Amino acid sequence: MPMQLSRTVCTLACPIVLACCLGACGGDTHDSRPKSECIVGSSEGCGRDHVCEAVEGGGSACFEPIRVAGRVFDSSNDQGIEGAVVVARDANEAAASGLATTESDGSYSLIVPVERDSKGNPTNLQVTMRADAAGYLTFPLPPRVALPVALDRASDGVVSSSATGIALVPLPDATGLGSVEGRVAIDDPTGTLVVVGSSTALAGTDGSFTAFNVPAGEATVRGYRVGVNLEPETVEVSANKVAGPVELHDTGPAKASVRGKVAIVNPGNGTDTSVILVVQDTFVENAARGEAPPGLRVERVTGDFLIESVPDGKYYALAAFENDSLVRDPDTSIGGTAIVAVEVSGANVVLDEGFKITGSLDVVSPDAEEETSATPALEWVDDSGEDHYEVAVYDAFGNLVWEDREVAGVSGNKNVSVPYAGPALTTGMVYQFRATSIKKGGSPISRTEDLRGVFRIR
Repeated sequence: MPMQLSRTVCTLACPIVLACCLGACGGDTHDSRPKSECIVGSSEGCGRDHVCEAVEGGGSACFEPIRVAGRVFDSSNDQGIEGAVVVARDANEAAASGLATTESDGSYSLIVPVERDSKGNPTNLQVTMRADAAGYLTFPLPPRVALPVALDRASDGVVSSSATGIALVPLPDATGLGSVEGRVAIDDPTGTLVVVGSSTALAGTDGSFTAFNVPAGEATVRGYRVGVNLEPETVEVSANKVAGPVELHDTGPAKASVRGKVAIVNPGNGTDTSVILVVQDTFVENAARGEAPPGLRVERVTGDFLIESVPDGKYYALAAFENDSLVRDPDTSIGGTAIVAVEVSGANVVLDEGFKITGSLDVVSPDAEEETSATPALEWVDDSGEDHYEVAVYDAFGNLVWEDREVAGVSGNKNVSVPYAGPALTTGMVYQFRATSIKKGGSPISRTEDLRGVFRIR
């Protein structure tokens, strides 16, 4: 039996050494191809327990895979969820892996392909996780934010941390819902968001997808992929059953662009912002949020912006939606503060009116989905120009739970703190509070950020 070499030595040697190195790495000694000829994304040419991955600077080689392992569970009772679909996402929120399905205890393990440096270390150091399941709200959907998973923290090839544990919020009523499965049948499906009504799925690197919680009846399946137009498909959905498989095919390149501008006034701690396009079918009007296909986003905007290669569809343009210490100006009596609807149909779109952006109110607590009591104190940094404040609490579905429109302004204190005084909050449910400062006369000045002030009831 050939001697086992260390992974680093083998990685460096394999591009130039033939069968001897294949055996030393756990490969098939009968395969005479050099490691540099392995097929990226597969185990072909690498032997048992190894996968072929790209090497920084060009070429490919065989490595022990990096696995992300964790558990998907019900936020209300910590019970594992069987049959949930999990995928890793890259910095652009496109799929960075195939899909994994959870076991009966909610556990999952999936291989995340990564580019390696000459020593075998991953060059892309983190991903985030997405999970979907029948009877549960997708994670993450705004305002929930996924924590980064550090790929360079693998132990024996496995990454497991608090960020790989995913709490899903149960739907209040899953009666009459089914699922749709299928495949995005194009050369590179990575980055495709599949939308079926208000339900969504992120296609894995092989194009496969499952969209859960689709109401029974006829449904249209649409795919949104930067640079590509996909033909919609119609499917009949039955309650508690899986419809499909559906295949979404390329109908030609998406060359349209969306152009506009922002004006940043009184930015406070903010410097620049981002603009995203969210699919109208996913938009929750009450909470002013929706889901953006990966890549339909531009960042570091201080004036003019351009989003290119936009597929045909109906969107809303949201400026300053992400955490950057800036928000869309809440004073709807002036121009540039409305939610902007955008329809793309092959031609470039120029938005008639720009977005007015201002500095946000800074959240103190609760925040970042911390667990709190059922009667939390809602706290934010004082806006010195206010007469009073309005505060509202929404649940994870965007429903308004409680509001107080007459929170007194403060003086001589840096923070404003308001005890929650609404209906009883539900254990395990995720909520968000939003505060708005109001000047004398009733016009809004600023508000807390769209993705801050998120908490969970213990």
